[in-house]
Amino acid sequence: MVTVRSARPAPPRRAESGAAADSGRLGALARMREDLRTIVERDPSIDTLAEALAHSTLPAVWIHRVAHALYRRGHRIAARLLTNLARVLTGVEIHPGAVIGRRLFIDHGTGVIIGETAVVGEDVTLYQQVTLGAVGWWRDNRRDAGERRHPAVGDRVTFGAGATVLGPVEVGDDSFVGATALVVSDLPAGSKVLAVPRTA
Repeated sequence: MVTVRSARPAPPRRAESGAAADSGRLGALARMREDLRTIVERDPSIDTLAEALAHSTLPAVWIHRVAHALYRRGHRIAARLLTNLARVLTGVEIHPGAVIGRRLFIDHGTGVIIGETAVVGEDVTLYQQVTLGAVGWWRDNRRDAGERRHPAVGDRVTFGAGATVLGPVEVGDDSFVGATALVVSDLPAGSKVLAVPRTA
């Protein structure tokens, strides 16, 4: 059960191929430096670019870029093997088919899962145990081939620890999904979703 507060109307549907379109326009080294700067900016425990190189989830982001490129070129087994390596190293599982925008920041990444048809915009922050997943095979088997099964996330969205978004829902720009919140329907831009606190 969640509480939703909306500040702005729902955004137009995001094109599945568009969220990370700008990612390919930067050179690989420039993107890597951008990732390091993002870690320094968003993790108060990291002070320098050199220290950011040792951030526990950085390999997941870098490996995904390579795996996604392989996946798009039809090298699906190699892409999945790289994804498995990233999961072993970081505890983060990003399907190689997922489209990820620039400056993704994953903090304390253990248990983060991003599904195959997920689309993640730019400047998104994920904390541990966030799931951007599908509802389940019993529903997905009825979808048309190529239909999105996972969330599409806008820009500058933050997901707290344990937040879960299921199905082909859209999360608008500048939204905040709090710790342990469950989202199964579209959120307009500027939404704030909080899980109802549990009491003893």
